Amino acid sequence: MKIGFLAAGTLLLAAAPAFAHHSFAAEFDQNKQVTLVGVVTKVEWMNPHTHFYVDVKDADGNVVHWDLETTSPNALSRQGWTRNSLKVGDTVTVHALRAKDGSNIASAGQVTLADGRKVFAGSSEADGRKALAGSADEEPGTQK
Repeated sequence: MKIGFLAAGTLLLAAAPAFAHHSFAAEFDQNKQVTLVGVVTKVEWMNPHTHFYVDVKDADGNVVHWDLETTSPNALSRQGWTRNSLKVGDTVTVHALRAKDGSNIASAGQVTLADGRKVFAGSSEADGRKALAGSADEEPGTQK
């Protein structure tokens, strides 16, 4: 019986990362576009989604901390990214889709890196790509 509980516990622990994964549509709103210009404070290059964190000054000059989610490291690599594409201290421009709950979390789309290169950071979600198409022409800090 103890072996059965141990096996069940092991299976639950192994499945934990799967429970943490979510769909784009469940968390992000394709109608809430935001353009952020800020300084990278942290990069987490890991599965199932890479995250980077950016400090952005709001209209009053206050620093707002943003968590920007991207696709997996493997997918980012296929889109031209490397582990060194973002470094702490880099100033970046990010076109993203904001979290449905209004928190400072967003799904990153097009990112203009410190060296001026523009790379796509999002998943293959067709809705997300369509929603961000053309957002590169918006003024920083704008929201739709």
